[in-house]
Amino acid sequence: MKIVIPGGTGQVGTILNRALSAAGHEVVVLTRRPAREREVAWDGRTWGPWTEEIDGSDVVINLAGRSVSCRYTPANLRAMMDSRVHSTEIVGEAIAAADRPPGVWLQMSTATVYAHRFDAPNDEATGVIGGSEPDVPDYWSYSVEIARAWERAQEVADTPHTRKVALRSAMVMSPDRGGVFDVLLRLARLGLGGPVAGGGQYVSWIHDRDFVRAVEFLVERDDLRGPVNLAAPSPLPQRAFMRELRSAWGIPVGLPATRAMAELGAFALRTDTELLLKSRRVVPGRLLAEGFDFAYTDWPEAAGDLVRRRRGDRDRAGDEGALVSGSS
Repeated sequence: MKIVIPGGTGQVGTILNRALSAAGHEVVVLTRRPAREREVAWDGRTWGPWTEEIDGSDVVINLAGRSVSCRYTPANLRAMMDSRVHSTEIVGEAIAAADRPPGVWLQMSTATVYAHRFDAPNDEATGVIGGSEPDVPDYWSYSVEIARAWERAQEVADTPHTRKVALRSAMVMSPDRGGVFDVLLRLARLGLGGPVAGGGQYVSWIHDRDFVRAVEFLVERDDLRGPVNLAAPSPLPQRAFMRELRSAWGIPVGLPATRAMAELGAFALRTDTELLLKSRRVVPGRLLAEGFDFAYTDWPEAAGDLVRRRRGDRDRAGDEGALVSGSS
């Protein structure tokens, strides 16, 4: 199959590109700064030669949007909104204009669309959409509106010959450098991987290999459309999530952090506390109902696999460095 991935140079795009290419598919990445073979220039807003890649393709997986790993200033929040909505709109226009439109359009969304809650999990059928929760920062509701506008842009696109699926993804856990697992592991290794603000807020996650398998499942199942939660079936409180991560690496202690300390840490890391404090208790209702079989349902096993792979990458890098040093 020919698969086009707008915005495919980030962590999730890299995971998909690597796996889908290894499976024998032709993968084309649309990016602002093409630097490799099969990367094509686009700006995420305007028509251009990139549309020729979508015409005749089999699958479009749109991942474009400004990173959420930043301070949630009004300007950054607006950039998140605009980059997601505009890129989705222009992808929809390209699909609508194609002589041979793709069979399926998978559109990235986010589990952040659901409410901050502790009492029950959010699935696609009964989950509570956020935006009106009491006792949370006002701007959290704007994050929900970004997610809703993102999905709305795909929903209203006039693409009658292309099936549309919105990927309400939890955090994708991969041993690759620069991703969320990398950040959390670094905090744990520094001794900072304890409970944050009590640690009762739920963490939803998905193992990178299950993420890829879920995408392949949704491509193959031509009867599935609309929002689908991409999350492991077992979200867990942040305190337990970090305890299992520390255990996997062999770190006995993780210092706790108050809400105020989390604010300072987020400021230093140029990110935002919503990523740490919002309770994302999300479960994959539709995937489970349709028979998708997760390889990693529970975090301890997933964390163990990710740590083994991360250590394997580190050991290989060390061996390569020794070979280079020995040959000089």
